[in-house]
Amino acid sequence: MKRVLILAAIAVAACSEKKQKVVDDRVPVTVAVAQTQNVPVEIRAIGNVKPRSTVDVRALASGQLTRVLFKEGDDVRAGQLLFAIDPRPYEAALSQARANLARDEAQARNAESQAARYADLVKKDYVTREEYEKYTTAADAARATLAADRAEVQNAQLQLSYCEIRSPIDGRTGGLMVHPGNLVKANDTTPLVVINQVTPVYVEFSIPESQLTQLRALGNTKIAVNALPQGGGQPIANGTLSFVDNAIDPQTGTITLKATFPNANRALWPGQFVNVAAVLSEKPNSIVVPAQAVQNGQKGQYVYVVKQDNGVEMRPVRVSQSLDTVAVIDNGVSAGETVVTDGQLRLTPKSKVEIKTK
Repeated sequence: MKRVLILAAIAVAACSEKKQKVVDDRVPVTVAVAQTQNVPVEIRAIGNVKPRSTVDVRALASGQLTRVLFKEGDDVRAGQLLFAIDPRPYEAALSQARANLARDEAQARNAESQAARYADLVKKDYVTREEYEKYTTAADAARATLAADRAEVQNAQLQLSYCEIRSPIDGRTGGLMVHPGNLVKANDTTPLVVINQVTPVYVEFSIPESQLTQLRALGNTKIAVNALPQGGGQPIANGTLSFVDNAIDPQTGTITLKATFPNANRALWPGQFVNVAAVLSEKPNSIVVPAQAVQNGQKGQYVYVVKQDNGVEMRPVRVSQSLDTVAVIDNGVSAGETVVTDGQLRLTPKSKVEIKTK
């Protein structure tokens, strides 16, 4: 009898240990419920921010740079005075040109009066035709000289105006290349400063030629384009598609596009790389799950679906689109089903799960 009791106690302890082991084998996981929502149909790419206009400011007159009237990195307006070159040599050239014009005007008046006087004399045969033509030729030459002098004055005025260098566009200045006191040359290869127009800006990106048909099917529809940080997250700027190149690059099989962003808050900066999403349409009642629920296996993508008995089922899925934090599922999961979002590495099709509460 005593032996029977001992065996029964051992059996009860073994069953208790087995039950405890089953409980302990449950895998703790976090879960989420598949939902339906309207999702945008997008073309995604990596884009590069480019200024709408870039100007290399160069001197058109040679001389000593006397003043710089802005600070590096300043915003400047079109027509704003940026640099001043010593104007004295050009003022002297203008004074000389004006003096030459005044001298030749006096000579021209004299030549014209002589030609008019000889016109009357030749009619009365007091002078020969040859003498008359000599004075008319001199008057014509004087008028031509006056035209050249006036052109010289205009050129001198233009050269003098080049001593003041003004901004051709609204934009932001870069680093100063030449400082006051240095000699600058007309049309030198080194610019004095580079100005970039940063409001608005372009974002340039490329898409595969296979997506061009989908894009062109929209015709003249205004296509919204969002710029997102490379690390993911919400859009940092919104713009519209403004340019589609006229040819596909045969080497890469892609076509270049540009989107224009107002960029009033300067969220985008020339040279910056961003993720670009061109919104083509909206797909209603799509099944979405958190992106981390989708796993990649040898046979493709899958998710773990939690069953009513806390078991799990490995379910192959087809992801049609990945958004910022969710994956759009075409088939494999229904709305309302519970999927595992964390802890998948410890799961097998025979596992039981313990749902962790946040």
